[in-house]
Amino acid sequence: MSVISLLRCTVRLKKKHVATYLFQLRALSGADAVNALRPFYFAVHPDFFYQYPREREVNENSLKRLNGYLENLQMPGFSSLKPMELTFYVRDTKDSGDLQPDLLTSGFRSVSFTLHTNDVFSTVMNVLKSCSLPVEHMQGLKARTESTKRPSEAGVPFYRTIKWDKSYYTFTGFRDPEEDLKQARRVEPTLSLWLRNNEPEAAAKHSVSLPRREELSRLKKELCNRFDLADISWQRSWGVAHRCCQLQSLSRLSQQSPEALITLQGHTVVFADQSGMNASGHVMLGTMDVHHQWTKLFQQLPSYRNLQQQTDWLKERISLLLGGTQVVHMERLGPVQPITELYSTLSLFHKNLMSWHLRLHPRSLQGLTMLLEKLHEMGHFIIPTNCDPPKLQVFLQSHAHKARERTHTKNQLQAEEEVVVQQCLQSLSLRSLSKEPSVSSSQMIQCCKRLLEQRSPLMQGLHVCISHFYSVMQDGDLCLPWDWKS
Repeated sequence: MSVISLLRCTVRLKKKHVATYLFQLRALSGADAVNALRPFYFAVHPDFFYQYPREREVNENSLKRLNGYLENLQMPGFSSLKPMELTFYVRDTKDSGDLQPDLLTSGFRSVSFTLHTNDVFSTVMNVLKSCSLPVEHMQGLKARTESTKRPSEAGVPFYRTIKWDKSYYTFTGFRDPEEDLKQARRVEPTLSLWLRNNEPEAAAKHSVSLPRREELSRLKKELCNRFDLADISWQRSWGVAHRCCQLQSLSRLSQQSPEALITLQGHTVVFADQSGMNASGHVMLGTMDVHHQWTKLFQQLPSYRNLQQQTDWLKERISLLLGGTQVVHMERLGPVQPITELYSTLSLFHKNLMSWHLRLHPRSLQGLTMLLEKLHEMGHFIIPTNCDPPKLQVFLQSHAHKARERTHTKNQLQAEEEVVVQQCLQSLSLRSLSKEPSVSSSQMIQCCKRLLEQRSPLMQGLHVCISHFYSVMQDGDLCLPWDWKS
């Protein structure tokens, strides 16, 4: 996501909807919402987290979901929206008038909150208050909006994106993020120079982390074997020491109450922000929860498994109705989709399909996948749950060929990516090579091929993650931008 796209805060109204859109009491226009949320955008903008790629990814995804929520609120005819849980990393900024982004990257905090309001004004207030940001300007904004609304303006579309004039930054004292990013790119070092300057630090941190890495591997293997777990993973990129503490906590619980963990057999355990079961059927253990809460979750697993079976049944029924198209979901950083939310979404979508008699051949769309608004670049159909089924049938049939082409391309890219990653691991003597979720297969392939040409000996024996920025992580892992300069 580009810098300017977020700072323009693209909360738009689609042209086809604005004709019937009316200002309502305690409702803000798109422009007013942008102005009201300005302190929030400056506190969470992903480009201020360039040294923290994981947190940057969380904010990017949460901003997309927030903007979608605001767009839906401004569409005519909506009755209510399902609650949406969001997580943001908020920079500990001072007074907004003294804001200097390059000095405010040293500290941030994690904030989670739930959107459940049905108008823009209340939603904006909820966001600002949840992030402990000032709300005094909201009353004046509300009063100005109500005093200036005119009936003749009700049908005027608001679809112009906001682009602040350079004078805005001059008079307010804000730094221009677009200029900051340009400057950062101009001074971005070459890969060889950055490695020479940072490899000693990375090697030292990696050496210190080796005992903890061995302990982490031992604990994970021990717990998986003892309770027949499919795997243990983590939602966030916590450091090795943090992960060890989480496994040690689970190990202590297993010693105190070994019978409590019996129900985990066959499951994948994910240490996450909250406890429960996610849409993939993995058991999530909230890292802030105590043993009592984990034990209570283990006791509820039979009912969760029953819900998972009902979810799988709904997927099968939807697949039969839609010519063999399989419903999938994509795991992303940020708030994890609970199994209860997925079941509710599938149930609503299935009822909508059952109200119509679609005429799709049972195997005409076999091998294609669907996410529950357009055709995804990787070949997935992205479908709203409240879509019109007849239009959905036409859409699926008319785009099936393109979806198969993109799916084939995706599979080819993934296969090529696996090959070049293995080549890099062997040729460069890396301990591991991974990538951020936001790095595509084509970007990863391009990066790996260039690394093979560079063949820098400074990365030998280190853990490397391909991202969008340079960084040395706390355990010595190297984060390299996929488009590094040579």
